[in-house]
Amino acid sequence: MKIKSNCELRTGIIYFLLPFILLMSCKDQLRQSKKRSDILTGAGSDVKLITLDPGHFHAALVQKIMYAAVDSVVFVYAPKGQDVRDHLARIEGFNTRQHNPTSWVQKTYTGTDFFERMLREKPGNVVIISGKNARKTEYILESVKAGINVLADKPMVITYEDFTLLEEAFRIAEKNDVLLFDIMTERYEITTVLQREFSMIPEVFGELVEGTPENPAITKESVHHFYKYVSGVPLIRPAWFFDIRQQGEGIVDVSTHLVDLIHWEAFPGEILDRTDMEMISAKRWATNLTPGQFSRVTGLNQYPEYLKDYIDQNILKVYSNGEMIYKLKGIHAKVSVIWNFQAPESTGDTHYSIMRGTRCDLVIRQGHDENYQPVLYIKVPQEIIPEKFENDLNIKFMEVAEKYPGIILEKLDKLTWKIFIPDSYKVGHEAHFGQVTEKFLQYLQDGKLPGWEVPNMITKYYTTTQALGIASQKK
Repeated sequence: MKIKSNCELRTGIIYFLLPFILLMSCKDQLRQSKKRSDILTGAGSDVKLITLDPGHFHAALVQKIMYAAVDSVVFVYAPKGQDVRDHLARIEGFNTRQHNPTSWVQKTYTGTDFFERMLREKPGNVVIISGKNARKTEYILESVKAGINVLADKPMVITYEDFTLLEEAFRIAEKNDVLLFDIMTERYEITTVLQREFSMIPEVFGELVEGTPENPAITKESVHHFYKYVSGVPLIRPAWFFDIRQQGEGIVDVSTHLVDLIHWEAFPGEILDRTDMEMISAKRWATNLTPGQFSRVTGLNQYPEYLKDYIDQNILKVYSNGEMIYKLKGIHAKVSVIWNFQAPESTGDTHYSIMRGTRCDLVIRQGHDENYQPVLYIKVPQEIIPEKFENDLNIKFMEVAEKYPGIILEKLDKLTWKIFIPDSYKVGHEAHFGQVTEKFLQYLQDGKLPGWEVPNMITKYYTTTQALGIASQKK
């Protein structure tokens, strides 16, 4: 009998095991495929939503419309109290409105163990987190650990100390093959969209100047109001909204949007790292509320005990205002957020933005002259030959108008133009939540975020928490 060599034996074993190896490989690939967002194809209602501790009205705005890829049944986990009752009432309002009603079915659990129960039961594959910010980073981290995709309202983190937890959450989200994304609605505001569009046209904008701390290359300033109307009714804010330990200070809250826009507009599609950012200065200050104003916006007749640390001679001091000046890849940027109690009659929240280029400035104003509606202007500095600029602008404007039909270029004077924007593009802040959600659903279907989103989110929150750290040190 001929004895087979070791080489022949190994070859025989390989051929014998090859079908088994291929089978296991296919099964492993199938497991990986199934792992990716639980096979979120977008073809049917395979996205199942969970709403966790909905304390902010933004949680409801995600459900202001229906989505083809989202199941109509939504699982709500929250502590008992007014926050969850208000949330369910808002959803019911969407379901019963006369025009284009929704058809959400809310399955609600309320109890002290709401978070632990959600993690244990995991009835959905996407969790919406919009409420008290004190535990938000913890909610995010534990949710991605449990293999649940997260769509979180801003801010994802409100303290300098918790920033490392957010970094860990992004690492675990990648490891567990789930998506973690924040709701950046301001990317969908049409004047900002067009400001970005024109800034990417060298023949019109040139390139972004470097700027200085006193005269930054790009500035974003916003003014907000505690008392306002949402969906046509006065907004009643929970008392904890005025507790910076729960809501966070203004410099890490609304400023998240503005920092995001600076990154999104000044460095479109570029990956930004924390080492690209250098904080120059930061400060914060309080808005004072009288007992009457507090009662009007919360419906409460007195301050809760947990706000006592912020009360001085019966005046509630809310550290909702902040300013930061920093450099990003050598470009100077400024962010400013201010909260007043109530806007003057027939006005509202306002926004100011400027991008300074070597050929023109792109300016968004929302003041009295604009009837408190955002308007985009193109302003040419004196040293630019206006006739040459106007010719280039007219040519390139036609290209932009092809992407946004109906916009009109209006010349105001020799050095200034205004962009007329049809009302059809002005869908409003509340509608932007649906647009962000649609984008997130597409990312779920793709199985990934754009390569720049995660590093830029990390850099964004590094920027805001660094600003808070510096501002808090000042007396």
